Amino acid sequence: MARSSRCRCDSTTSSRESECRPRGSRSRVSPAHCIGATRGCYPRQTGLVGRVTVRRGVARLTVGQPRMNAVDTLVAEEPLELRVGGRPLAVTMRTPGDDMDLFAGFLVSEGVLRQCDELLTLRYCAGRDEAGQNTYNVLDATLADGVADLPSLQRALVTTSACGLCGKASIDSVETTTPYSLRDDDLVVPTSWLAGLPQRLREEQKVFDRTGGLHAAALFDPATDELLVLREDVGRHNAVDKVIGWGLREDRLPLRGAVLLVSGRASFELAQKAAVAGIPVMAAVSAPSSLAVDLAERVGLTLIGFLRDPTMVVYSGVQRVAD
Repeated sequence: MARSSRCRCDSTTSSRESECRPRGSRSRVSPAHCIGATRGCYPRQTGLVGRVTVRRGVARLTVGQPRMNAVDTLVAEEPLELRVGGRPLAVTMRTPGDDMDLFAGFLVSEGVLRQCDELLTLRYCAGRDEAGQNTYNVLDATLADGVADLPSLQRALVTTSACGLCGKASIDSVETTTPYSLRDDDLVVPTSWLAGLPQRLREEQKVFDRTGGLHAAALFDPATDELLVLREDVGRHNAVDKVIGWGLREDRLPLRGAVLLVSGRASFELAQKAAVAGIPVMAAVSAPSSLAVDLAERVGLTLIGFLRDPTMVVYSGVQRVAD
């Protein structure tokens, strides 16, 4: 995979806070402020580091044994409000961290963004908690002119969440919104290499080691044997969106020649996200759904399930898997 640094930013570009306004409006939206206004790059999310996990008192019980009081580490789950131009778009429950990648990947998955320069800014906009700290639970995006308007985005989200697109209609919709042809990707990967991916994924799941409660998604480059990026989240779809958002931030879309591995099952939604991002191979340690297989066959996605060394099941696109 070729790498470009055109949209990459490794440091916070602005610590100044500015009021969060809808595009073309002079009125401030709610009691909120924006932090980290950027163009084509992302500030570090230092305020979220300590919020990935929380500690809670628990009682550990074993049949026939005395009760034991203990402290357990839980994965954090908090709401994140997504705004476009200062106006509310959606709310998702997520594990704090990599929120800007999450929002960017969400917009890619919805067919809104295709390249880095279509996303002009991402800002944290939120009120203050009792300690006077930003809650980091509201993100506002500014999109390039002509990319999409808020009403059309809202209509699309309402239709999807209400199951207005189901079965064949869903697959037709993905074909329409996928800007890349997966069938043109001539990637071939050996089974011996694929079989080792779940262990590599597991070794990098640092938060899962402490909580046992997170899904993971990782992107691998077979050409270099590199684990490009790994993201964890309480929601498997969020983990995949965070990976795709990373791809947008690094200006790598489409993610040709890459393999996406997810820690759970392969649902239609995850296969859809892989297809829209131009990923030719998706593997899961568990089973795929029937609609995910239907979609994979339709768009040319290689879909692998039950990837557990030394075995796997290829449901679609077996030509990309070498014995």
